[in-house]
Amino acid sequence: MTLRGMKIKLNWILLVDDYESDNFLHSRLIRKTGITDHIFTAMNGREAIDLLTGKSGNSHSEMTRQLPGLIFLDLNMPVMDGWEFLEDYQRSDFPQKSASVIIILTTSINPADKSKAEQMLESGCFLYKPLSKEMIYDILERKFPGSL
Repeated sequence: MTLRGMKIKLNWILLVDDYESDNFLHSRLIRKTGITDHIFTAMNGREAIDLLTGKSGNSHSEMTRQLPGLIFLDLNMPVMDGWEFLEDYQRSDFPQKSASVIIILTTSINPADKSKAEQMLESGCFLYKPLSKEMIYDILERKFPGSL
């Protein structure tokens, strides 16, 4: 993909959301941008942590040894919600953890959620669903300046 004449390609992207329709639409949009060749989905925070730690039994474990360039994270999910995922992720000792950008992608309009996200995420941000092409380009410009 070329963004303002510059090439951007992320190793892979992780969508963490319990709504299959959101994962489908967001995956399709991301594919259209061409910013990655690999998109994985997790239906909750536990599945996401298992994928990142290699405990998921995923057949793509070789590729997922690196952390994704982007993680789009919903907040309200069963089993392990977005907040619990963030706490577990931040306690982990993933190599090159700072290379991943976590984006809260939610329908929550609670100002406390936005404030909490800003406190917990140094490199992330808080966005409202649905994801759009413009949102993706803005994320790339702001969060991956070294890739531009």
